[in-house]
This record gives sequence, C-alpha cells and structure tokens, in this order.
Amino acid sequence: MKGFKVSTASLFLTALFAAGASYADDMSLWKTYEQSFKEAKYIDLTHAFEPDMAVWPGFGGATFKAATAGATIPDFVNKGDEFTYEKHGFVATAYDLPTDQYGTQLDPPAHWNPLGATISDLPATFSVRPLVVINIAPQAAKDPGYHLQVKDILAWEAKHGRIPAGSVVMVRSDWYKHWAEHERFRTAPFPGVSLDALKFLHLERKILFHGHEALDTDTTPTAEGEAWLMHNNFAQAEGVANLDKVPEAGALISIGFAKPLGGTGGYARYIAIAPSTWKQGQTLRASPGAPLPTQKFPLKRDSLGVMRPTP
Repeated sequence: MKGFKVSTASLFLTALFAAGASYADDMSLWKTYEQSFKEAKYIDLTHAFEPDMAVWPGFGGATFKAATAGATIPDFVNKGDEFTYEKHGFVATAYDLPTDQYGTQLDPPAHWNPLGATISDLPATFSVRPLVVINIAPQAAKDPGYHLQVKDILAWEAKHGRIPAGSVVMVRSDWYKHWAEHERFRTAPFPGVSLDALKFLHLERKILFHGHEALDTDTTPTAEGEAWLMHNNFAQAEGVANLDKVPEAGALISIGFAKPLGGTGGYARYIAIAPSTWKQGQTLRASPGAPLPTQKFPLKRDSLGVMRPTP
C-alpha cells in the first residue's frame, strides 16, 4: 500500500511538472508578440473601396447609402426609415456591390474554375505568412507593360536568398500610384506577371500566392496567367498598394478577407508586418488601436453616400 502511495505521488508530481511545462509552451506565442510584433512596423497594403474608383470595365461601380429599417419596431423605428444618430443613436450603411472583384482583393480558384475552392473554402492557415516583395518598378517606369520575368525572381534570390516555401510574393510596380486615374489604371498597358514567372513561383518555389498592383494579372488576350492560376487551384491578390513602403525581405503579411459562403472573390485587407528597424509603418505605441481617435468633425454622408468628417 505504501508503495502504491509513493507511485501515485510520483505520477501526480510528474503530471504537475508536465502540465507546467505545457503551460509555459502555450505562452510562447505571447512572448513572440511581446518581443517582435509589439515593436514591429505595420504597413497597410490595401485600398479603401468606394463608389467612385477603378474597376474592371465589365463590372459597374458600387453604391453606398444609408441603411433603412426592414421592419417596424414600435416606439423605435418605422419600416423604410433611415437610421440616424439623432433618432436611433446609431447609423448603418447599405452597400450595393456589383461584384466581389472590387478594390484590393483575393481571388480564389472558383473565380474561373467550376471545380475550384471558393473564398469560404480557404483555410485559416492563410492568415500570416512570410512576405517577399520583388521590385519591377524601374522596368515599369520605362515600359508600363512590363511583366515580371523569371530572371527578376532569380535576381531577388541572388540578393536575399531562396524564396521561402509557403510565402506570399508581392510584385511591386508602383502602379498603385495611378489608382485615382480610374480609366488609366484599368487600361493596358499596365505592369503584370508573366506565365513563366507564375509557374516558377508555384511549381519551383511552392509559394502560397502572389499579388500585383493592377486589376489583372497580365495583358495577354486570354489572361493566360490568371487562367493558369485558377485552373491549377492557386489564389492570387490584386489591387495591392504601398509595396514601395515595405522591405523586400524579412517581413510578414497578415491576410484578411470577407467570407461570403461560396464567394468567387474576396474583399481583402493586407497588412505588412516589418521589423522594428524598418523606416516605414505604424507602431503599436503610436497607434495602439484602443481607444480609437475621434473625428475632427461630425460624420455626414457625402453625395456618394460615404461617411466623412464634415464641418
């Protein structure tokens, strides 16, 4: 009996120490956050979408307007009434979005492929990845129709090392700076990514997906690059911004997107997370996120239905 008690005590202590070790291991990501993410620089790679902006010519623009009550709630709101700060204590906005291919986006294979994954099928593992930025802005400045080539990828690797498997490769062209020039932005010639480069990145380097600043992958008559990606079950990012503010190597990317069930496109939010020594970006010290800053003036809808601070 005494031996049994000793054995039980030993097992209990062993389990207790194991639980303690497990608990310490569970805190490791918090330590990483404190040591790296808390001091990192954050750069938004996303255009805010609005009614009046560049969109593929086959799609129309969006409509923003005040949301109205869908039913009467006695002593509060009547069906059809707009919600207002003054009467109801809050406002809401109704969005008529003619396509899920709008603004900065994440294209799943279902965009072209009837057997492809939809946006709601994308796994949670898309959320954070190593970020590679390949700069073709000098070439695009001379030739607006320049497309990323395999030689550009190899030049990046000669400088920074092999592209990590599972990473996101963003192609910097600085085309995003033409975003306000709606017709020019969406009209060829514009910078893109060659089919050979896409095949190399996916088949040789095993990346998660690539992204570019224009609204199309390439300017070929058949959009051959996008067709190859979608029919081979690869995703891509389009309409990306601010890649000139991000290091070419060493950063991470946070990937967020809306999740409509069976969606064939995704309104995306991409955030680069750069080392604390990087010269660009916001810090948590400067922008902690809570509480958020107040507007300089009260929010009012403009002629397009967008809520803006208005004197």
